[in-house]
Amino acid sequence: MNEMDKEVVTRFEKTFNDVNVQFGQTFVKMFGGGRARLELTDPNNLLTTGIEIMAEPPGKKLQSMRLLSGGERALTAITLLFAILQVQPVPFCILDEAEAALDPANTGRFASYLSQFQTDTQFIVITHRKETMVQADRLYGITMQESGVSKLVSVDLSQVSASN
Repeated sequence: MNEMDKEVVTRFEKTFNDVNVQFGQTFVKMFGGGRARLELTDPNNLLTTGIEIMAEPPGKKLQSMRLLSGGERALTAITLLFAILQVQPVPFCILDEAEAALDPANTGRFASYLSQFQTDTQFIVITHRKETMVQADRLYGITMQESGVSKLVSVDLSQVSASN
C-alpha cells in the first residue's frame, strides 16, 4: 500500500503541476488577460487534499472561483477543461451547452479555441449558440415537420463553404 500511495502522490503531483501551468496560460488566452492558478487545500497530504480554483479576470482581484459571476465561472471551468486536455488529450469530448452562460464575445472565444484540439480530440457540442455553430465542421439538428414525427437534419459545413 505504501508503494502504491507513493506512486499516486508522484503522479498526482506531476499532473497537478502540469495542469496548473496550462491553466494559467490558457486563462490569459480565454479571458484576454488576468491570471489564474490551482491551489491545494492541504499541500502536506496529497492523498486527501482538495483543489481550489483561483481566478482573476481582467479588472478584478484574485479570488476563489465561487465568488465569480456565472459567466466568469463557466468560462473558468471551460478554461480548466482545455488545460486538462492540453496535458492529457482524449479522443472525444461531449459538451452539453457548456457556453450557455457566456456572452457572445466569450462564446466566440470558446468556440474558436475548440479548433486548437482538432488533431487530438473530436468535440460533440450541444448548443443553441450561433457563435459556436459557425466554428463547427458539421451540424446535426432535429426537426419536427409534422406532429410526432422527428427528422434528423445534417449539414457538412466544409462542403457548404467549398461550394460557395
